[in-house]
Amino acid sequence: MKTNEVRGKSRQEINDEVGACRRELLNMQFQWLAGETRNPAQKKSVRRNIARLKTIMREMELGIHPIIQG
Repeated sequence: MKTNEVRGKSRQEINDEVGACRRELLNMQFQWLAGETRNPAQKKSVRRNIARLKTIMREMELGIHPIIQG
């Protein structure tokens, strides 16, 4: 998910997305322990997505709105 897409969403939508990503990460961890998947890049991608969403939420709280180009 790109940051420009996230910035167009409401706080509740972003919060829901964070919850969905956390559930996805938890499922990946269970699959990892069960030996079903061994791709650490997927876990890294989900963790970064959560961080991106939380950063944008914090920007909204602080009133930081960078100029979006394009």
